[in-house]
Amino acid sequence: MARKGENIYKRKDGRWEARYIKGYEPSGKIRYGFCYGRSYREAKEKALTMQTSLRSPAPSPPSLSTSRRRFARFCADWLQTVRGQVKESTYVKYGKILEKHILPQLGSLFPSAFSTQAVGRFRSALLEKGLSAKTVRDILTVLRSVLKYTAQQFPGTFPAVEIQYPKETKQEARVLTLEEQHRLVAYLQTDLDRCRLGVLLALLTGMRIGELCALRWENISLQDRTIQICATMQRLQDLDGTGTHRTRVVIDAPKSAQSIRTIPLTESAARLCEPFDPHDPEAYFLTGTKRFLEPRRMQKQLAGYTAACGLEGVHFHTIRHTFATRCVEVGFEIKSLSEILGHANTTITLDRYVHSSMELKRENMEKLAAVGL
Repeated sequence: MARKGENIYKRKDGRWEARYIKGYEPSGKIRYGFCYGRSYREAKEKALTMQTSLRSPAPSPPSLSTSRRRFARFCADWLQTVRGQVKESTYVKYGKILEKHILPQLGSLFPSAFSTQAVGRFRSALLEKGLSAKTVRDILTVLRSVLKYTAQQFPGTFPAVEIQYPKETKQEARVLTLEEQHRLVAYLQTDLDRCRLGVLLALLTGMRIGELCALRWENISLQDRTIQICATMQRLQDLDGTGTHRTRVVIDAPKSAQSIRTIPLTESAARLCEPFDPHDPEAYFLTGTKRFLEPRRMQKQLAGYTAACGLEGVHFHTIRHTFATRCVEVGFEIKSLSEILGHANTTITLDRYVHSSMELKRENMEKLAAVGL
């Protein structure tokens, strides 16, 4: 029979069995260890020795309420927590990742069902859908953040899982050749209006499409020949559903502190802008009025211009890549270029936005001939 208040029993074979708590399963179930002795005292001493030899005290079990929550509840708690800590665009991005990818596959699971293998299967399923490595990395990053948040708020609820991120394959971005760029510029200047001027300005400054759409004339000094980038425009999903539409246009600060910057204009660029100055500081650059032109409309405008020029695969990021590449080709100092593009560091500029043409590579190789090599 068992001694009262202790997990020590006398077995039918005459030996004494002492149980001690080794830990807890993710579901909250106690995990026991067992020691045996020829007497009650011997079994008890062995159990006490094993208990004290553990590196740390037995962790507290997750509460019944958390162990029976489905993962979707933890995701909702996490999303609500980060809402006031990140930009609205980032919050919307997180919400879409949860809604589209994480919740359909993992939302109904209980904590005890999570494991490294389960997350690995989830990762493989995402890749099998044809999602890019970068997209899968973004999804897994959100998943990791939810699990980290839960571990801090509800210790012991989820088991420790290892998340393996897929390797990204760098894809060469589309960059206009000099001939293509000259063709596009000639087309835009033939019948120049505010939208065409916007594309030209992007080619001459490397502005992002959201920054161009949010640009007001109060941010432009034709006298000093500068443009101040202090806002960006995006159409975001309305996660709250408070409006009459599923999406809405949001004008906010740029994506990072480095994106708030002053871009110098060339003299020719300033001259192009002068005839379009509405002398109203609050007017938007692309319209000349207080009504804006949103990014997706501007992208359609660009698609029409490039189609008329016989150019394929061109979008506004192509314009930005082209600007960066032309700057490098003429010997632009990389630190200055990085600041004009609004990057956090020069590594981003060199790795993502600088594309050396064959002509530039050949020119640099010829420098070896100049020194007899």
